[in-house]
Amino acid sequence: MDGGFSPNGLEAIGPALQGVVDAGDLSGFVTLVWRRGEVVRIDTVGHRDIEGGKPMTRDTIFRIASMTKPITSVAALMLMEEGRLKLDEPITRWAPEFSDMQVLASPTGPLDDTVPAARDITIEDLMTHRSGLAYGFTSMGPIAQAHEKALGPALGTPLAPDEWMKRLGGLPLTFQPGDRFHYSHATDVLGFIIGRIEGKPFDQVLQDRILGPLGMSDTAFHVPPEKLDRAAKLYRINPKTDSMEEVPFPYYQAPPAFAAGGGGLVSTADDYLKFARLMLGKGEVDGVRLLKTETVEMMTADRLTLPQREIPFMGIPFWMGQGFGLGVSMITDPVKQAWMGAGNAGAFGWPGAFGTWWQADPEAEMVLIYLIQNSMPLGPEAAAQLATGQRMGGRAALPVFQKMVYGALAG
Repeated sequence: MDGGFSPNGLEAIGPALQGVVDAGDLSGFVTLVWRRGEVVRIDTVGHRDIEGGKPMTRDTIFRIASMTKPITSVAALMLMEEGRLKLDEPITRWAPEFSDMQVLASPTGPLDDTVPAARDITIEDLMTHRSGLAYGFTSMGPIAQAHEKALGPALGTPLAPDEWMKRLGGLPLTFQPGDRFHYSHATDVLGFIIGRIEGKPFDQVLQDRILGPLGMSDTAFHVPPEKLDRAAKLYRINPKTDSMEEVPFPYYQAPPAFAAGGGGLVSTADDYLKFARLMLGKGEVDGVRLLKTETVEMMTADRLTLPQREIPFMGIPFWMGQGFGLGVSMITDPVKQAWMGAGNAGAFGWPGAFGTWWQADPEAEMVLIYLIQNSMPLGPEAAAQLATGQRMGGRAALPVFQKMVYGALAG
């Protein structure tokens, strides 16, 4: 049994995912299962470029969107260990754009009906998405439209970082700092604060501190021309024709001015495995230590209050069996979590908007990585549409993968 799996259990994953591709629900997959020191299964299914007839390969490059957030969070915690920032410090120390913030009297109300923020946003607020900041696509009402108008799209803004920070700071908060989990641009702000502390562009900070030391050579905020052929195209189901179509979303071919710590990275299965193993190893992998054990334990512990977990996320009871720490979510109740996927208590990770997902499971000594390129709407008020508008086959593929892996475990 490879890695403690039943002989035939993992072999069934590829055919199951092939069925999703054959049905026209998704363009393709790269999935990886690592356990107890070895990669025990890689499946490459479908195409990275349908029109070009280019298949998915183990080294296909994907936009990992919000899978960027845990990496940015590790960079912040490295600075914390060095005493250069504290979780309870107000971000105005480095980002004066967020001084004297106003808060909407109603989260869906007019932008000029506000009250003063009860306190400043802290670093911990940013890392737990309790800052009161927002995304246009997670918001409803005038504030959603205001985000799009002031900042541009959630991913791929043309603004320079300082101008973007100024504009975001000029918008009212949706909720009081610390009040609730509200998914937002908070990790983008965190990345630019890290850059200001280090005195260099944020993408250079990540390269120097994390990507370089871990050997993540295919992870960056751009795809250089010589690697473009390996990059997966983005697809969606056209709701009018009920068929798959490419969504134009060019990769940056040189480092962009706006290095989005909340969602700008591209990566591969093997590259992200290095980061996931660092986390599973509590800050150390292959002889490289980036964080102390206790820091990773703090990062992967739930920090949400019970009332905060009772508030739906993206319209679903996301926190029924999960919590959220400093940049990652974790399973708190495997039974209640089972309707969404699979994993043991303490398993942690965070997905990306284009369908990418990863999970490190300390109890099982296992890392799972699941990479697809499926476009979802990221315009104003898009969160209200997430429960509809896509075929079920594409959305169901991830829990199928998760449950097949855990179902194949033999010990």
